[in-house]
Amino acid sequence: MVERVAFLGLGVMGFPMAGHLLRAGHATTVWNRSPARSDRFAAAHPAAVVAPSPAAAARGAAFVFVCVGRDADVRDVVLGKDGALGGLGSGAVLVDHTTASAELARELEGRARERGAGFLDAPVSGGQSGAEQGTLTVMAGGEPAAFERALPILGCYARRTQRLGPAGSGQLAKMVNQICIAGVLQGLSEGLHFAEAAGLDPLAVVEAISQGAAQSWQMENRHRTMIERSFDHGFAVEWMRKDLGLALGEARRNGAQLPLAALVDQFYAEVEAQGGRRWDTSSLITRLRKT
Repeated sequence: MVERVAFLGLGVMGFPMAGHLLRAGHATTVWNRSPARSDRFAAAHPAAVVAPSPAAAARGAAFVFVCVGRDADVRDVVLGKDGALGGLGSGAVLVDHTTASAELARELEGRARERGAGFLDAPVSGGQSGAEQGTLTVMAGGEPAAFERALPILGCYARRTQRLGPAGSGQLAKMVNQICIAGVLQGLSEGLHFAEAAGLDPLAVVEAISQGAAQSWQMENRHRTMIERSFDHGFAVEWMRKDLGLALGEARRNGAQLPLAALVDQFYAEVEAQGGRRWDTSSLITRLRKT
């Protein structure tokens, strides 16, 4: 079924995600804080409509998707002056793909409900390549009815979409995702560093162990660039620190013990101090290998 949708935020993730909606035939209106980015999207997708504000984009849309950077950005885009909430109609569904706090997700659900609309917090995993290929994983929180309505639309750019519980549950699941990735990357960094220090060929070691119990997405996709010290790609350290900060803050509230996540966050602070704020998260190895 063709739907009228709005997509707010055309960054490295949102740009290809909105493109998938258009290619699936949905009538898509977009908005981005930087008009140049919206213009570039319109040039690539002539069928798109560019709105002057989030409220204008949301007006008349059955689904309004948001994909920005942080809690403050979501508040501005959704709740600020000319924010999407002002244009959100009764019966519409607001879907926030931003990795943000569970607390904000619960607040947004309440505000959407006041307007007779549904809400899903739906952070994604899979990175820029997953967004471009339409193979993202979506972790959703919200009411079952809103989830079921949105599921076919989310399928335009997601290979797997799962509802984890009420509003905020998607954000909590994304925190689990980032905690696990941080631990895997630290282990992979130490393993490759150890192989080099021991005089082994790290590429040969990875070839030997990558089909066994040590295998991971990070090993498969990042080992070569880690060995080559190439980090100008992928998910930036500053964004991982933001995500780990959300997880550590939630852990302080729910009593979870996250010693490894806290330690890796400190390690990422050291990478940032080396000038690696925009390096890929696999740059953890730079702390260990100084030459």
